[in-house]
Amino acid sequence: MTTPPPAVQFLDTDGSFAPSAGSDEYLPYIEALSDEQHEQFYRDMAVIRRFDTECTNLQRQGQMALWPPSHGQEAAQVGSARATKRQDHIFPSYREHVVARIRGVDLMGIVELMRGTTLGGWDVNEEKNGNFHGYTLVLGTQTLHATGYGMGINFDGAVGTGNPDTDTAVIVYFGDGSTSEGDVNEAMVFAASYQTPTVFFLQNNQWAISVPVSTQARVPLYLRPRGFGIPSVQVDGNDVLASYAVSAKHLDDARNGLGPSYIEAQTYRIGAHTTSDDPTRYQNDEQLAYWVARDPILRFEAFLKNKGASEAFFKDVEAEAADFAADIRHRTLELPNPTIDNLFDHVYSEPHPLVAEQKAWLANYEASFGGDK
Repeated sequence: MTTPPPAVQFLDTDGSFAPSAGSDEYLPYIEALSDEQHEQFYRDMAVIRRFDTECTNLQRQGQMALWPPSHGQEAAQVGSARATKRQDHIFPSYREHVVARIRGVDLMGIVELMRGTTLGGWDVNEEKNGNFHGYTLVLGTQTLHATGYGMGINFDGAVGTGNPDTDTAVIVYFGDGSTSEGDVNEAMVFAASYQTPTVFFLQNNQWAISVPVSTQARVPLYLRPRGFGIPSVQVDGNDVLASYAVSAKHLDDARNGLGPSYIEAQTYRIGAHTTSDDPTRYQNDEQLAYWVARDPILRFEAFLKNKGASEAFFKDVEAEAADFAADIRHRTLELPNPTIDNLFDHVYSEPHPLVAEQKAWLANYEASFGGDK
């Protein structure tokens, strides 16, 4: 097998600008970025890191049933999310917290979902939520949803018209473990057959819970979609500029009617798969140290400082992150417990006698204990 080309990269691990071989076609997207956009990338990553830490602590303190951390994957998510346009549709997995925030979702919707006080979290049909679809805890199913939505976009003629304000793309996020699922492969079959405007965005964080990617695949994962006739590329997922530029290019291609594509962002999950997991049982200390040294936020901070960003800017971001985390904590502690109505009232669109009977039984059962519930 021939040696694959290097992953697309623009920033070295020390924050210096060092485009990799083969990155030329993406360079115009980097050159078009302003200093304000650079600073927004950093702000996005730093604020969500603090949010993620706060939510992990809240879960450990019994305020949520579960929390899926995103520590280490901020650059892959921020770069790709900032490359989307207003009309695009986003299909997440379950740790794309910063993508949700960028698209306008109130992140309390995610907290409520993980706490169990809501069955959905947010309404994708509300304009304020930026076409950000619901979290999917069942691995891989979101790729089918994204491909199906892309088929609908094609049928509606909302792609390839030449109008940048209406031509629409779809981006779907999934992990390396999901690539072993039938759903992902079936989604690529239909995406290729119908030439849907779908960008498959794989965040390869090296672990399918506790199973390393070396066990899951004998070839780089970005080569798999080529068997379906889908073009693909591998990027340094800890380089926010590379994530942005490659995503912007492939989303443009999708909107222009060039069909689906596949991006593998090489990153690393620092810490647990979810808070129910113990990564110390399977993570290698040497490998972990290697990736910690390539932290996406520290790398971009060094890049900005090399460009002359002020200390006042970084202090302002730090203050915003602290305020945002404190607000999330306050609002989480104020959440009311759901009533049993949530279990029964929307099972059917119309009242159903069996559901009513079950609801009455549960109410009587709880009343039999007496006192406060």
